[in-house]
Amino acid sequence: MNDVYIVIFLLSVLIAAISQILLKRSAGKQYTSKAREYLNVRVIAAYALFFLSSLLTVLAYRGVPLSMGPVLETTGYLWVTIMGRLILKEKVSMRKLTGLAVIVLGVILSGIS
Repeated sequence: MNDVYIVIFLLSVLIAAISQILLKRSAGKQYTSKAREYLNVRVIAAYALFFLSSLLTVLAYRGVPLSMGPVLETTGYLWVTIMGRLILKEKVSMRKLTGLAVIVLGVILSGIS
């Protein structure tokens, strides 16, 4: 397994998380029409980033075992939580922190075995 492919996979997950934040920011705004609601810079950029993320994931699977993909994909929960707190000013509850700790522990344990 090549570490470059793992980095590509993690980058694709980060890009997907950024895309989710863009969509959430766009959803929080009021638009003058339905067309503007779906055809604005944030939404178009978010879907372009999702597409890029998909391409990077396909590329990453050239060097990442299929069994490791879902483990790396779970890091997206961390990214979304961090960006949600920093960018969207969302509160992070103890329940969410506990869930994230379980995810991180699972990623570490799967990396060990």
